[in-house]
Amino acid sequence: MNYLLALVILIATVLVVRAILRSGPARAAALPLPSGVPYVPALPEGESALHWSDGARYLVEVVNESRYQATLKELAGAHGERAADARYRAMLVPDDRNAYEDKAVAVFLNGRMAGYLATKDALRFRQRLAAKEMPAALTSCDAIVRGGGMWQGRHLSYVVVLDIEPFE
Repeated sequence: MNYLLALVILIATVLVVRAILRSGPARAAALPLPSGVPYVPALPEGESALHWSDGARYLVEVVNESRYQATLKELAGAHGERAADARYRAMLVPDDRNAYEDKAVAVFLNGRMAGYLATKDALRFRQRLAAKEMPAALTSCDAIVRGGGMWQGRHLSYVVVLDIEPFE
């Protein structure tokens, strides 16, 4: 009789645990999948709330994606076979609607999308914004479009570097 009671309790426990595991935790609604059209966040209107500077050291590089190369080439302007050195004011936009990275930070030059901060850099940048009590603020820094020079008969890629304290 004791064995039968123990078996009933064991089966009841297994059924309860199974029901709990099958129900699972509530899941957040997924962001819409990309439609084939490249996503570009909107550049908010208005002035930046803060202008960052690292004493013109330009040590933070924007992620270099091939889809922004044509834009960077235009922004670099005519520079012949030498490397470009075009200076701009970059607008840094926290991008919470990005389907690929929920803590992304977009970089705009002259009103045009130029790329994103690397994932780890974006998280640290957002920590800096939070420390200044402005977690979603539009901020700016100086930037340089470099590259595009000739090397072994080919043009090099363009890169954007920012005058903001490195995220180490």
